[in-house]
Amino acid sequence: MNLNQFRLLFMLLLAAGSSVLSAQIVWTDPYFPKPGEPVTVFYDASQGTGGLKDCGCTVYIHTGVITSQSLSSSDWKNVVTTWGIANTSWEMKPVAGKPNVYSYKFAPGIRAYYGTSAGIEIRQLAMVFRNANGSKEGKDVGGKDIFVNVYNQTGLLTALLSPAGQSLLVDAGANIPVRGVASESANLSVQENGQVLYSTTGTLLEYTLKAASLGTHKINFITAAASKNDTLSFSYTVRSTKPPLDPPAGTIAGISYLPDNRVRLALYAPGKSGVYVVGDFNNWTVSDAYLMNRSIDGNTHWLESSALTPGQTYLFQYQLDNGVRIGDPYSTLVLDPNNDQFIPNVTFPNLPAYPTGKTTGIVTVIQPGKPAFPWKNTNFVKPAKERLQIYELLLRDFVARHDYLTLVDTLDYLQRLGINAIELMPIQEFEGNNSWGYNPSYHMALDKYYGTPEHFKTFVDACHSRGIAVILDVVFNHAFGQSPLAQMYWDQNLQRPSADNPWLNPTPTHDFNVGNDFNHESAATKTFVKQVLNYWQKEFKVDGFRFDLSKGFTQKVTIGDVGAFARYDASRIAILRGYADAVWAVDPQAYVILEHFAENTEELELARQGMMLWSNLNFQFNEGTIGSSHDWGGLNYSYRGMTNPSAVVYMESHDEERIMYKNLQFGSRNGTYNVKDLNTALQRTEMANFIYYAVPGPKMHWQFGELGYDYSINTCENLTVSNNCRLSTKPIRWDYPQQFGRKKIYDVIRAMAFLRRTYPVFHTNSFSTTLSGSSFKNVALSDDKMKVIALANSSLTAQTETITFPSGGWWYDYFQRDSFFLSSTNRAIALQPGEYRLYSTTKLRTVPAGVITSIPNFVAAAYDVKVSPNPASGPVQIRYTLPNVGYVKIAITNALGQVVHTLAQERQLAGEQVREWNPPTTSGIYWVNLYFENGQISKPVVVK
Repeated sequence: MNLNQFRLLFMLLLAAGSSVLSAQIVWTDPYFPKPGEPVTVFYDASQGTGGLKDCGCTVYIHTGVITSQSLSSSDWKNVVTTWGIANTSWEMKPVAGKPNVYSYKFAPGIRAYYGTSAGIEIRQLAMVFRNANGSKEGKDVGGKDIFVNVYNQTGLLTALLSPAGQSLLVDAGANIPVRGVASESANLSVQENGQVLYSTTGTLLEYTLKAASLGTHKINFITAAASKNDTLSFSYTVRSTKPPLDPPAGTIAGISYLPDNRVRLALYAPGKSGVYVVGDFNNWTVSDAYLMNRSIDGNTHWLESSALTPGQTYLFQYQLDNGVRIGDPYSTLVLDPNNDQFIPNVTFPNLPAYPTGKTTGIVTVIQPGKPAFPWKNTNFVKPAKERLQIYELLLRDFVARHDYLTLVDTLDYLQRLGINAIELMPIQEFEGNNSWGYNPSYHMALDKYYGTPEHFKTFVDACHSRGIAVILDVVFNHAFGQSPLAQMYWDQNLQRPSADNPWLNPTPTHDFNVGNDFNHESAATKTFVKQVLNYWQKEFKVDGFRFDLSKGFTQKVTIGDVGAFARYDASRIAILRGYADAVWAVDPQAYVILEHFAENTEELELARQGMMLWSNLNFQFNEGTIGSSHDWGGLNYSYRGMTNPSAVVYMESHDEERIMYKNLQFGSRNGTYNVKDLNTALQRTEMANFIYYAVPGPKMHWQFGELGYDYSINTCENLTVSNNCRLSTKPIRWDYPQQFGRKKIYDVIRAMAFLRRTYPVFHTNSFSTTLSGSSFKNVALSDDKMKVIALANSSLTAQTETITFPSGGWWYDYFQRDSFFLSSTNRAIALQPGEYRLYSTTKLRTVPAGVITSIPNFVAAAYDVKVSPNPASGPVQIRYTLPNVGYVKIAITNALGQVVHTLAQERQLAGEQVREWNPPTTSGIYWVNLYFENGQISKPVVVK
């Protein structure tokens, strides 16, 4: 294409004749950019998110490349720009006479510009546009990054620029602009049924085709060049109609598998005049045979298939009357042309191939006759709500392979910790791969980045076999632009849901919204949410849900007034009760947990109706661990006026800064006692966890908090800290359990979980707390079997407090393995800073297979532990010295902390001791863990 031809094409792209082309956000000169050649990119700031439209600012490009070494579409390589820096080398040039259109030239060539090595294949240019400081940005629809393909092949390249779709719906006599381009001069022609309608010579063809009679017509764009010939095709169908026909009774929206391997498709689409099904069964073309029936009220479009082959995979989309193609909103598995290529086969084996070149956009997968999953645990009894000990995790940042089968392998670690519920951050199909998951697009489909539906069922089954419930974090405040609920009713000019959208508001109702705001007053939304929730319960046996941003389930407009957003809202309560009732209709014991944070009167009302509320004590606990004034009174659910333990209290969640990070950054100091010291910071975190678990009520724990995870929530991939990196991947530190101070936190939580699981007193309604106004924390519990007192000194100095015990007699010190007799009810208790005690009137059992202690000054050197040879390929000798007669346990663990062998668990005499271990044949790093009565020592061994 020469410059004059490109300028002509450029003008055509901006013309109003094609709504699809006029919405293009970027294009290039030449049209087929190659790695070794310069290319100019044009950007229309009025398209996509429109964040730089009419900004009156200098526009900068932020860019990198997707290469053969990229792991996902977010894995940019060779990023040559820096966000927020006003570097003139990255400025876009305004295109004269074209408002909001800018250009940027990559010279002398793409590879040279990015400095990409010759042996690496450049597949796409990746870009985002911004103003000087990055406060405004321009992205693709849905807030997605923008990509331009790079062509590595040689020879003739062709593209059909218009029409944008490969299968059109038109009225008889409609004009269809046909525009095609070639990479070299050739004979270009448009043919219908072998008849040439128009031909020209060059690199650009333009022709306006007039739609003919009813039926489907195939059009070919043929390029004949000296090097090769090429044919690109599209079809158009002149609309036909069917008489209205209601679906069979009981039909629900989505995909229904019927007897005899038939499938019924039903799409709720009021106002749409005609919807066609296209797929691999009709070569992705529109035809009258696949025009869906329309119900008499005009709201539901449906079609029933003939018998399909059991076990075969079928792909399909709906094509709407405006030419838009979508997957079914109730899809349970979808294919994504942009992101599936980065999902490894080990994560999702035999993922169906996307029908490249035949359609665009998200595609729905159906699998008739699929065998039922062989569940092993069919009688799981959920832990009582008040006994929940939840572990919240983001699979992406928890195990390196980020899949369910690897997560199954870590369940021993979590079970040993004592948790009885796992709360997964969103796993429903979200945009991209690398994400927290709060940008959902298909709410009923499992995101393939974490594994197959069968793998997820295997995980749920394994959890249930261990007594662990599975809770899903679900996102119904909003949907992103990839969602069919948005695409079906979309205002292209304003780039937002249209006014007639049955589910989504054109503009948000509150300040905390992201994406497209759901209208929960709409009957369509209520039906959708309930059907999706019940599907996850029935299909995957999940035990409950955590509703993200549930306070947003309102139509009250509170933009600019955060206080009004939180005020009591009877409509919002009714909506949430409706969803909870739908969940409880399937499973009366299911958990309904809300991230709400509204006025306490509203939360109390929701609690009375059986729901549970997130209760954030991150700030309060962290103020205590760093040594500032603090109030931990919120641990006691009665503090808020609750009569039942409905507050899910947490010290950390995915949204909060990590306690250990703030300890090390902002910890206070008193003489030599310095919270910024790692061991001191860990010990104070240990103390906080002790008090946290001593108070009755459900608890939630964020992943790796049990090991003192000390990377900031804003850690970037290069381990710097920036607010822009909040959603970035975080280091996965499975070596932490081998560090004494970190393992000690794990052991204390494990011990408290064991006590909570074993003794009803830790869930009693008869308890009192002194957690406010004093650094000497006191929790007193009692039931008909025993009395318990938990004490901790959260100050930076030694403290002595006279404690009034509820009765005299013998009291047992759980962590110190000691006891004392009280002749009166008062006793002075002295605690060092960060020290804690647990006293009971009955001697409590110790946690199995482990000894823990609260003594912070354990001296490892006194035991003189030696492990040799190291590295080892044969027997390993373990030598140590006991200062006194005492209990000893030796356990060998692998890198995941799993016990692979136990050598000793007995009382031994004082003096030197020797044990021998024969390592397994599997090479790797193992840890020799010696548990003594007042501490633990761990030594690594490399097995060759």
